[in-house]
Amino acid sequence: MSESQETVRPFLKVIGLMSGTSLDGVDAAWLETDGITVRSDGPSLTLPYDPALRRRLRALLDRASAHLPGVGPEDPDLQTIIHDLTMRHVMAVEAVTAQVGMKADLIGFHGQTVLHAPDQGLTWQIGDANLLARCTGVDVVADFRSADVKAGGQGAPLVPVYHAALAEHLALPVAFLNIGGVANVTWIGPSTAGRETSILAGDTGPGNALLDDWALRHTGTPCDVDGRLALAGTVSETHLARFLAHSFFAQPLPKSLDRQHFHTFLEQISDLSPEDGAATLTALTAESVAALSLPDSPRRWLICGGGRCNPAMMAALKRALSAEVVPVDQFGWNGDALEAQCFGFLAVRSRYSLPLSFPGTTGVPVPIMGGTFFPAM
Repeated sequence: MSESQETVRPFLKVIGLMSGTSLDGVDAAWLETDGITVRSDGPSLTLPYDPALRRRLRALLDRASAHLPGVGPEDPDLQTIIHDLTMRHVMAVEAVTAQVGMKADLIGFHGQTVLHAPDQGLTWQIGDANLLARCTGVDVVADFRSADVKAGGQGAPLVPVYHAALAEHLALPVAFLNIGGVANVTWIGPSTAGRETSILAGDTGPGNALLDDWALRHTGTPCDVDGRLALAGTVSETHLARFLAHSFFAQPLPKSLDRQHFHTFLEQISDLSPEDGAATLTALTAESVAALSLPDSPRRWLICGGGRCNPAMMAALKRALSAEVVPVDQFGWNGDALEAQCFGFLAVRSRYSLPLSFPGTTGVPVPIMGGTFFPAM
């Protein structure tokens, strides 16, 4: 990926918003960027979904993943969910703005993914960008994925171009591993064929989604807090081998999947104890990363997302990967804020007509621009 630094593009103050597949809430982060380099970052926060909204979103995901009739604009609860979800994002923008003490130039609004099936030409993120722009008084860029999917790409992951900007001064090759509901990797290698960097990316498999659902089912808590369940359990090698035989794990990068793609795995481990099930699901996340075919072994794995806070997950990754495994926070980055920062970064790229995705990141035939602009009224 090579981009000219000669064109003078003003640096914009942007708030990036991300509500991921873990369904835990809204991440919001302040960034100053021209869409190529990052001048500075600023405050960030997570505004959790209240339990009722989380339940409604989860029910919507279940209906959408089953492709049930009526899941779409005519869904009776959909407009209420979209309104409540968007107002949560409004609150997040207001909270970050209050911390910075100034108004942003732009907002990058990812929305909540409800369905991601690029093989069927579908990717669906809900949220009302017009309402967000109207309530905040700030221009919004949203709808980041659909142009890529329409052009034949996977529509995910989109964070690699931001990872590449962060990795500008790192010794290559290096890999960023984001463990949210779904886990995704960005491999960044040295220049080839005149390009400044070589990037390969894609989803690796389950991140926290299955583990979160398992923990909620058995403990009433929507995650394996501090990895306690997994650390108290033993991996079922039989179940793990069966899971890793799934055809997805043999597919080359780039590739992507929906949060619910492997949901049947939970029923397949129903014979395990809560502890052994958690240990097995944690091992699945790590081993699916180790199974990747990469152009060259990374010098180090930089871990971001909620999974880096799980000691059992980090231990499993260190056992599975033959390189240094460290949280991105050790490099001065906020591992909780990177995805939100990314969508601020992508919003600026969209306004400056720079591509968001590339053949090596989503499988799209050529670099593709994306995002839709919603002006503040």
